[in-house]
Amino acid sequence: MKVLITGAAGFIGSQLAYRLWKENAELVLVDDYSYGREDNLVFPDHDFTEAIIRLDICNKEGVTRLFQPGDIDYVYNLAGIAPLPDCQSAPQHAIEVNVIGLVNLLENGRRYGVKKLIQASTNAIYENETTFPTEEEGFALPSLIYPNTKYAAERFCASYHDTYGMNITCLRFANVYGPHIDCLRKQPPFVAYMIRELYYNRTPIFHSDGTQRRDYVYVSDLIDLALRVQSSQGFDQVNVSSGENYSVNEFYAIAQEIMGKDIPAQYADDAHYWEAYPTLYEGAYPIKNDVLAREINKCTLCDNSRAREKYGWSPKVSVREGLAAVIEHECALLAELEKRGG
Repeated sequence: MKVLITGAAGFIGSQLAYRLWKENAELVLVDDYSYGREDNLVFPDHDFTEAIIRLDICNKEGVTRLFQPGDIDYVYNLAGIAPLPDCQSAPQHAIEVNVIGLVNLLENGRRYGVKKLIQASTNAIYENETTFPTEEEGFALPSLIYPNTKYAAERFCASYHDTYGMNITCLRFANVYGPHIDCLRKQPPFVAYMIRELYYNRTPIFHSDGTQRRDYVYVSDLIDLALRVQSSQGFDQVNVSSGENYSVNEFYAIAQEIMGKDIPAQYADDAHYWEAYPTLYEGAYPIKNDVLAREINKCTLCDNSRAREKYGWSPKVSVREGLAAVIEHECALLAELEKRGG
C-alpha cells in the first residue's frame, strides 16, 4: 500500500505518517513548511525529516510528478491554511492552497487512478449553526474565509465523485489536540496556547468570559477514523468529534491541575483575538464587530453517530488522559527549546 500525505510535517499529518509507517505502508510525504515543523517528524523510533518532499500542493508540475508512476493507492490531504485570522487577512492565498491545491490533487488522482482521497475538512463550516449537535447535512452555510474554503473544497470533492466516480471522504475535524500540537506559532490553538503560558508561568489571556464550549477530539482517535474510511466507496462527509464539549474554563482548570499551577486567567475583549491582524480593520469595509464576537463566543458540538454507525468508530481517549499526554510532550519540547537557547 502506497500512501501520499500532504501536510506531513504538520501536527496531524506527522502522526498519521507515523501510524502508517508502523503498519508498513510505503509513504510519500509532502510539506512546504508553511506551518509544518521538523520537530513533528522525530519520533522515538523513527525520524521522517529526510523523507519530506518540499512542495506546495498548488505546484501543478511537482504534484503531477508524484502521481505519474501510477502507484499511489491513497491520498490524505492534510495540507492547508487553518488559522482563521491568516485566512481572513490573506484570502487569495487561503483559496489557492485550500481549494485550488486540493483540486490539483483531485485531478491527478483522477488521471492516475488513486483508490481513495481523504480530505481534511473542519467543523468550522458549522460557523453559523445554532442547533446542536450539528449533523453532516442541513446546516447554515459559513461566512468567514477559512470555513468557506473548506466548504468549497468539499463541493469539489463531491463534483469529482459525481462526475468521475472517485472515492472521496471529507473528514470534518472538531478541535483536534494531542502531542505535537503547535504551541509556537503566532496564533496557537487554544490548548497549545494555555499549556505554553502555564509552562512559562505567564497569565494566559482568554477571549470573552471563558464559558464558550468546544467539541475536542484527540489526535489518535481522529487517525483511527481516518484509517477506517480507506475502504469505503463513494462520497461521504463525516464528523470527527468526541460528541462532548467543554468550556475554555473547564479545560484550563484541568490543565492547571495536571501541571500543578494556580494562575488565574485574564479575560480580554473579543477583538483582542484579531489585534495582530490590523489589515482586517483597514479600508472602506473593516471586519464587523458582530462577526468577531460570534466567532469567539460560538459553541461547537458535533453529532458523531455517522462515524459510529457506518465505520464502527468511537473516541477512546478521555479529556484528562489526552491533556496529560499533550502537556507532557509540549513541556518537553519547550524545555528542549530553552536548552537550545530558543
